[in-house]
Amino acid sequence: QVQIVESGGGLVQPGGSLRLSCAASGSIFSIGVMYWYRQAPGKQRALVAAITRGGNTTYAGSFKGRFTISRDNAKKTVYLQMNSLKPEDTAVYYCLGAVATTTTTMTYANYWGQGTQVTVSS
Repeated sequence: QVQIVESGGGLVQPGGSLRLSCAASGSIFSIGVMYWYRQAPGKQRALVAAITRGGNTTYAGSFKGRFTISRDNAKKTVYLQMNSLKPEDTAVYYCLGAVATTTTTMTYANYWGQGTQVTVSS
């Protein structure tokens, strides 16, 4: 089994920063692309950023410049540094990992975390 666990969310004032972490654990053979998504109240879950195993990054919309995705392959962890936060960044942030397990070494499946709440408010 694979577990994806996010952490680092919380309450922050507008203009502040947060760093989210997402750690993968379990019977992992290899981790491919890792993603951060977010879901604001009343809205659909939306892609924020993605990062390949080699460190190539992709950002959706206007996140590039305020948000930075990074990963530590040795720690099986991906990060999302969020700066200049706005009230509209309030959402549950989810991590998604494409993981090959030790029993399915040639097949990657998507695993979601439970999410971490980010609230931007004064």
